[in-house]
Amino acid sequence: MNRRSLLKTSAAAIATAQFPILGANDRVNLGQVGIGGRGRDHINFYATLPEARIAAVCDVNQAGRERGVAQVQKLAGYQPKQFEDMRAMFESKDIDAVSISTPNHWHALSTIWACQAGKDVYIEKPASHNIFEGNQMMAAARKYKRMVQVGSQSRTILHKMRAIELLREGIIGQVYHARGLCYRRRFSIGHTPEEAVPPGLDWSGFLGPAQYRPYSKNRFAYNWHWFWDTGNGDIGNQGIHEMDINCWGLNRGGWPISAVSTGGKYVWKDDQETANMQTAEFDFGDVMMSFEVRNLPTPTEGGSPIKPNSTGNIFFGEKGFLYVDNLGFQVYKSAASSLSHEDVSKAGAGNLEKYEKVMDETAKEGQAWATTPHMKNFLDAVKHRDHTKLHADVAIGVRSAAFVHLANISLRVGRKLTIAQSTGAIAGDAQAESMRTRDYREPFVVPASV
Repeated sequence: MNRRSLLKTSAAAIATAQFPILGANDRVNLGQVGIGGRGRDHINFYATLPEARIAAVCDVNQAGRERGVAQVQKLAGYQPKQFEDMRAMFESKDIDAVSISTPNHWHALSTIWACQAGKDVYIEKPASHNIFEGNQMMAAARKYKRMVQVGSQSRTILHKMRAIELLREGIIGQVYHARGLCYRRRFSIGHTPEEAVPPGLDWSGFLGPAQYRPYSKNRFAYNWHWFWDTGNGDIGNQGIHEMDINCWGLNRGGWPISAVSTGGKYVWKDDQETANMQTAEFDFGDVMMSFEVRNLPTPTEGGSPIKPNSTGNIFFGEKGFLYVDNLGFQVYKSAASSLSHEDVSKAGAGNLEKYEKVMDETAKEGQAWATTPHMKNFLDAVKHRDHTKLHADVAIGVRSAAFVHLANISLRVGRKLTIAQSTGAIAGDAQAESMRTRDYREPFVVPASV
């Protein structure tokens, strides 16, 4: 072998080791991090995809790991490896990519560590716990040439993709307002006392980047969503889906001129810190974006498609409006949308406030809230080594999450935020600007340089 051939062979070997090119029939060896309710969903979804092999499971809770192993054994017929520390999983040469369903405060650091170890990442929504973290996730994904898909599965749901396409085509004319809503009925979590950490649980590992707090049942399992240390409230839990659809439909880059959020926790007397009713508004100058969370009883709104205990989005345009949710979408046109200014003046505006339903598309079977196609999209990008194939690339997920974070910052400081257009910094408000990041607990620090 001559020197030129040797160099080419060596370079190819290095490239393949760092960025493996998988063939169409190759299976992606996946490590699942976090085996709570959503993590078990991940295992179920991947088990239906022939291009995926769940090679390992990781959780700080021994009971979670055991449930994960048993689930893979039942679904796939083999035992995956177990890891308590995600860093050990990331260093394993047997793992090609990882799927992460930890609490929100772990999303950024786990993604960055995985990218640094040469793994591709499927990370649950919201992409990050704060704005700084999102920027670092993007930097890591690009620096290490990793595929990072955020779990905003609406981007791969057929009827939602069609609804956004129609907006692009101008079905309701110029859009002037995108409204997301999360009328998700929930109930008080009550009070749980501080107590000894259950056997088999690494509580420090669970807290990770968050400051240390004594263990209590409400701070663990699902209710971590309702504490600022670990979650982002329902606007960052269910609401991030609708916030992402708002951003998707408006198709705007850059930052809003201002952001303001009001609300709080009403009725309930319990351990929850986050709001159970919250409204947020973002002004772009020529278009408005808004979002509402209400976990308390909510009625139907007049003759609109909005029903109690619903989540969805309404896009308002000069010719009518489009409503989209998990069940499908509808388009309503104004009676005046096809009339000239002179005809409208003759008829009188009051006589033209009628809306005709011109489209009504029902979600395809299995597509209403399916995550599996979104995961398949991730695996396709992994095989092709092309992040532009991702439907919810990290840059998309991070931008949508930033609106959640701006809303929560405004809510917590109690005032409107002015946003610097060039950087996204919060102008003239040192307290609010400081909340774009957090105080990290060593050694679980999201690095300033990835």
